[in-house]
Amino acid sequence: MRPINKYRALCGAVVISALCASCLEKRDGQEGVAEMEMSHKDMNETYVDTMSLRKSTFNKQIVCNGKLKAKAVCELNFTGQGRIDNVFVKEGQMVEKGDVIATLDKQERDRELGKAEHELERARIELTDKLIGLGYSHWDSVPADIMERAEVMSGYYNAKYQLQSARTAMEECTLHAPFRGRIANLEAKRFQKNDKVCTLVDDSELEVEFRILEAELYNVKVGQTVRISPFVRDSLTYEGKVTEINPMVDEKGLVKIKARMGYNKDRLPDGLNVRIVMETQMQDMFVVPKDAVVERDGYHVIFLLEEGKAVWTYVDVVHSNISSFAITGCRRKETTLEEGSIVITSGNMNLADGTSVQAIKP
Repeated sequence: MRPINKYRALCGAVVISALCASCLEKRDGQEGVAEMEMSHKDMNETYVDTMSLRKSTFNKQIVCNGKLKAKAVCELNFTGQGRIDNVFVKEGQMVEKGDVIATLDKQERDRELGKAEHELERARIELTDKLIGLGYSHWDSVPADIMERAEVMSGYYNAKYQLQSARTAMEECTLHAPFRGRIANLEAKRFQKNDKVCTLVDDSELEVEFRILEAELYNVKVGQTVRISPFVRDSLTYEGKVTEINPMVDEKGLVKIKARMGYNKDRLPDGLNVRIVMETQMQDMFVVPKDAVVERDGYHVIFLLEEGKAVWTYVDVVHSNISSFAITGCRRKETTLEEGSIVITSGNMNLADGTSVQAIKP
């Protein structure tokens, strides 16, 4: 081939390559624009969760706070004064009924007891002499009225009383547990004088004391089940039964309620703060999640899904619990609700009337 023909062939190849590259760039550019438009459209699309509106049973809840109370709580102390000789318990220790908690020093009581015994013996001799003077050689033959008068006159009656008091004072030097329980608030110390020794707590069973509004009183009855959860461990839930309802309303418009939990398997402490939930079943209610209801202009509003649009609908909330509302049509706005309507249950805070939405299929 001649040199000029080689040159022409080379130029033709370069031109063809340039044309091909230009076509490819144009096509890639058009595809990129289409992808950006689709992505922008997806970003502007609002996806929501929905539910079908149906009448069902609503668990109306009364939620309030209370405190746990032990089955029995007793402040233990000595009835007499004196120096503590020994303490046999520690705080938190479990003791049985009759166990010795602490003792007082008994030296002074020993002297009083010995003195009373001697005084009784002296009075016995004096009484015998008086009875002999009256002509009686044996106590069994003395009439009751004469014996009573002789005991008083001889000092025997008073000596018996003093001896009994001395023995009682000696017994009171030893403090016993009146029931099975745990030691709390131990204040007694050896060789010191203490007005209070400790507190004995029987927390084998617990009850909870709480207050409700007077308007809620008619939803509570004796025997009703309540759920109890400690604030410190709200994952724990216990059941209790209402045992007492105070028939009086206090100055704050509250009514005191007591419920018994039963056996304290987890050893929850007396005075623990808890949350109490009581439920009453309400029939034939439109029930929606709380996220489905928002406030607009001082009214409660839900959004219904109609033909791809969010439709603003006024409602009244008649009951509520921890997770749900029972709703009806708004009385003031004269709106109604119908079974089978599709309620939007997510993203409602960002919706407006007429917003285009896409339901997420389960």
